[in-house]
Amino acid sequence: MNRRRFIALTLGSAGGLGLAAHLFPRNLKRVEQKSFALGTEVSLIAFHKNRDTAECAVTAAFKALDELEDVLSLYRPQSQICRLNREGILKRPHPDILTVVRSALDWSRLTDGAFDPTVQPLWPLYALGKPPPSAEFEIARRLVNWRQVHVDTTQIRLAPGQQITLNGIAQGFAVDRVREVFQSYRIRHALLNTGEFGALGSKPDGKPWQIGIQHPRVREAYSTLAALSDRFLSTSGDYETKFSDDFSSHHIFDPATGRSPVELSSVTVLAPTGMEADALSTAIFVLGPSRGLALAANRTDVDSFLVLKNGDVVFTPNFPKVA
Repeated sequence: MNRRRFIALTLGSAGGLGLAAHLFPRNLKRVEQKSFALGTEVSLIAFHKNRDTAECAVTAAFKALDELEDVLSLYRPQSQICRLNREGILKRPHPDILTVVRSALDWSRLTDGAFDPTVQPLWPLYALGKPPPSAEFEIARRLVNWRQVHVDTTQIRLAPGQQITLNGIAQGFAVDRVREVFQSYRIRHALLNTGEFGALGSKPDGKPWQIGIQHPRVREAYSTLAALSDRFLSTSGDYETKFSDDFSSHHIFDPATGRSPVELSSVTVLAPTGMEADALSTAIFVLGPSRGLALAANRTDVDSFLVLKNGDVVFTPNFPKVA
């Protein structure tokens, strides 16, 4: 099940993403490939003067994503995160899961627990499609405590009964990894979509990529267009996996209450890295408009666009809306 597919559109495209062919510099070749990873559809577009180089970069990026699946995916039973959740301890953890778990815990500290990877026990209770029994809910809610996760270079250990999800940050890590692969092939113009968007440079004509932000209540519409160049974009919304028809209960949980936050319908964040954009979109959703915008304002080169439950929008002064 795709729990993080929140972006509706990428505009100005030939075949869905990219540019019309006559706008490309004549010496750049366009290569696009789609697949499925970390619970969502992945689309990678790369431009290079040598088509073979672009194809090699895309192939290497998908290989890197497949390797990440074995570490971070909740959809592969033998992945390291699934083993950790089953056994409560993971010895000799892969460097990637160490990086992502440590980053997740850092964001828990930075957001006073608004971002918390230990909310996973709540998910199966709500996924049944009806309000969870109060006794089971209280048991799961008490397991949500990022401070009880122990991490060092030799092991990751959870408190008894705890489970973690990295879905609020793993796709951001994935898009960062794809950027690293593309940069190693000297790709300077690319659009990356691993469930979170990333842009290397601009479009080949020098203009920024235009990303449509999904309207939270009209599936075939968008709330605004964002211009994206050399940054990453993540959206968290109440609409993609909802547990109630009125969108009051959905897959984003407030770790303090175990229930869904009540103020926002969607949060879009642009940031210098995919992990930062990914974690911030979740944290701001939980914090609400006032505290969320204050958090964004204290970050370097971070912008956000928020849609409230009543349909009003608020955004940071420099959010790159397309006129």
